[in-house]
Amino acid sequence: MDSPIWDTLPATERSAVDALIQRDHRIAAVARLREALPAGSRPGLHETLAVVAERYRELGLRFERYPTPPLDPARLAEEIAALPGRTVAIEALWDGDTDGWFVELVAVMDVAPAEHRLATIRHGSDMRLFNGTVPPWPEAQEAETVGRALAERFDVPFRFADPLRAGSV
Repeated sequence: MDSPIWDTLPATERSAVDALIQRDHRIAAVARLREALPAGSRPGLHETLAVVAERYRELGLRFERYPTPPLDPARLAEEIAALPGRTVAIEALWDGDTDGWFVELVAVMDVAPAEHRLATIRHGSDMRLFNGTVPPWPEAQEAETVGRALAERFDVPFRFADPLRAGSV
């Protein structure tokens, strides 16, 4: 890897950063890389993130998140049926992390723990916002389609407080 930032790191720190990357702890790897350098010569966040992304590729790993595979409603229904208690609702919830937005599909039960995550739906990073390929948010479409089907199967309400789509609450 040809990087002046990486080249300045001691071998022990390189190994530590690579170990974090192998476990897909990208933010921890960025922090470790930055903290390993003297305060006066630390690169900026963007430069450090670029080095970590290159390390991912050097180690044969993909830095960009994969889209999640299509949901299997029959498998999810079996998972819901195996949960303790009675299903009282199916919900879709927007969430996000350092890679962008995604939707969580959740079964709400009448016994604790009340919420059980069924699936995370991600169809790409937020880079889609910048290259104009996001709308109409395929994560929301899949969550709504599968969530409604599961809710109908269990005869419970489906809730999706989706500010991007009118009438889906």
